[in-house]
Amino acid sequence: MDNKNTSSNFIRDIVIEDLKSSKVKEVVTRFPPEPNGYLHIGHAKAIVLNFELADEFGGRTNLRFDDTNPTKEDTEYIESIKEDVAWLGFKWDGLYFASDYFEEMYNRAVLLIKKNKAYVCDLSPEEIREYRGTLTQPGKESPYRNRSVEENLELFERMRRGEFKDGEKVLRAKIDMASPNMNMRDPVLYRICHASHHNTGDKWCIYPMYDFAHPIEDAIEGVTHSICTLEFEDHRPLYDWVIKECEMECQPQQIEFARLNLTNTVMSKRKLKQLVDAGFVDGWDDPRMPTISGLRRRGYTPEAIRKFCREIGVAKTNSTVDHRLLEHFIREDLIDKTPRTMAVLRPIKVVITNYPEDKEEIFEVDYNLDAPEMGKRPVPFSRELYIDRDDFMENPPKKYFRLYPGNEVRLKDAYIIKCNEVIKDDKGNVVELRCTYDPETRSGTGFTKRRVKGTIHWVSARHAVPAEFRLYEPLINDDAEGDSENFLEQVNPNSMEVLQGFMEPSMKDARPMDRFQLIRIGYFIVDNKYTTDEKIVLNRIVALRSSFKVKK
Repeated sequence: MDNKNTSSNFIRDIVIEDLKSSKVKEVVTRFPPEPNGYLHIGHAKAIVLNFELADEFGGRTNLRFDDTNPTKEDTEYIESIKEDVAWLGFKWDGLYFASDYFEEMYNRAVLLIKKNKAYVCDLSPEEIREYRGTLTQPGKESPYRNRSVEENLELFERMRRGEFKDGEKVLRAKIDMASPNMNMRDPVLYRICHASHHNTGDKWCIYPMYDFAHPIEDAIEGVTHSICTLEFEDHRPLYDWVIKECEMECQPQQIEFARLNLTNTVMSKRKLKQLVDAGFVDGWDDPRMPTISGLRRRGYTPEAIRKFCREIGVAKTNSTVDHRLLEHFIREDLIDKTPRTMAVLRPIKVVITNYPEDKEEIFEVDYNLDAPEMGKRPVPFSRELYIDRDDFMENPPKKYFRLYPGNEVRLKDAYIIKCNEVIKDDKGNVVELRCTYDPETRSGTGFTKRRVKGTIHWVSARHAVPAEFRLYEPLINDDAEGDSENFLEQVNPNSMEVLQGFMEPSMKDARPMDRFQLIRIGYFIVDNKYTTDEKIVLNRIVALRSSFKVKK
C-alpha cells in the first residue's frame, strides 16, 4: 500500500496521549455502516481514518454492520460494503453485526427497567415530539413515566412477544425532560417493528434504536476510540449514559470529526437513493455518483482516493472541499500508469488526395516516454483518416494553429498535411476534408527541416475501431444547493454526453476496467457494465488538464 500520512491531527493526538497514559493498551476502532445503501466518498474518509489510525499504532479495526432497521436494510448493501472496503485496500480484523447482539441489548434494556431507568410509553410518535419541548422550552413528562418496574417489565416482555402493533408502544430511557440537550429528554430505546430481518428473520419484532445499540456494540467489541461525525456530538452524553447505566465493562471514548462535503455533490445515502429510484442515474454504480462503486466504475483508483482522504485531513469544523481536488489526485495517480493511445471522439473524415489508395504504412510509435516499459506499438496509416472535429475550423480566429482551409498541421508521429477543400452535405455541415501531404515530412526520419505550429491526433479510417465515449460533468449544478432538500431541482441535465467515435486498432483487445490516456483528451476506462464483444464503451475518468491549483 502507498505511504500513509502520519501528520498530526487532534484524533491522533488523543490516541497518542491515551497510549502514553496507559488509558488504553491497544487501539481498537471500527467502521460501522448501516446497510441501507452503497458507501460514498464521505464513508471513504471514515474508512481511511479508522483503519490507518489503528494500523499506525498496531491496533485493530472491526467492520460492523449497524443493522437495527430491518425495513431499509438488505444483503445487497452488505456485500457491496464489504467489496468497497476491501477494494480500498483494507482488511478488517473482525466482521460483526449489531443483530448479533440483540439478545444482549434486550437484557441490558431489562437491566435499565429494573434500575428504574427506562419505561414503556404509550404516547404516539407525534405526541412524543410534542412532549419533548423545544430548544428554549423544557419538555413535559410522559403520563406513563411513573409506571412501576413490574409493569414495565411485563409490558416490555409483551412487546417482545409481539402482542402490540407497530407504533403502539416504545421503551424510553428515564433521564431528564428538562435537559438542555434534547437527546437526553427520555429518548426512545426500542420500537416495535413487525418486519423480517436479513440476519435474524422473524425472531424479533422489537428493535433497538441506534443511540442505544451503538454504544453497547462498541463496548462489547472493546472499541477504545469510537470515531464518528460531528452531528453525533450532541449524542455523546447519551452514548456515555448508556455505557454507564447498562454497566458495560468496557468504556469506549466517542470522538467527533467533520464529515466530508464536496462541491457539486450529494453526500446522503437517502438522497443518492432518490437519484437511483427516480432514474436520474442508471444505478448506485453510475460513474456520476459519488459512491465508491461509482468512482470505481468511473476509473478512480483506491490509491488516489486514499491520498485524497489524507490530504483533506481531520478537522473539528465542517467545511466544503472542491471536487476538483479529488480529480487532481486521480490525474496524478494515472499519469505514469496508463498507456497512451489515439482516439477521435467527434470524427470528421480526411482524405489525403495525393496518397496512393492502395498504400499503407505502419509506424512504430512510443507515446509513453515516461514509462518505457510499456513499449512501442504499431500504428497504421492510410489515405483516409479521422481527425477530431474540434481540430478543424472553416473560419478560424487569429492564433488558431490547427487545421483550416489553406493551413498546414502535423499529424502526430506522421506527416504534415494541408487542407485544400471542404466538402459539405445538403445542410451545410462539414462531412469531409480533402488534403495533401508532404511525403518528405515523416516524423522521426530526420530528413525534414519544416516546422508547423499545430499538431493533431488521428486514426486510420480503414483500421479504426468504433467505440462509444461517455463524458461526465458534475451531477449537481449548484454546489451551494447540492445537499439541500430541493436538490433534485439542481440535477444537471447535461451531466453525461455520449459520443460515437473511433480508436486505434490496438484498442480492439481492450477489456473492461482497462485504463488509457487518450492523447490530448483525457484519461478513460473501459466500462464494465455496457461493454460487450461487439461494442466498446469508455468512460472519461478525468480530463487531461485542469485549471485547479492545489494549495501547497
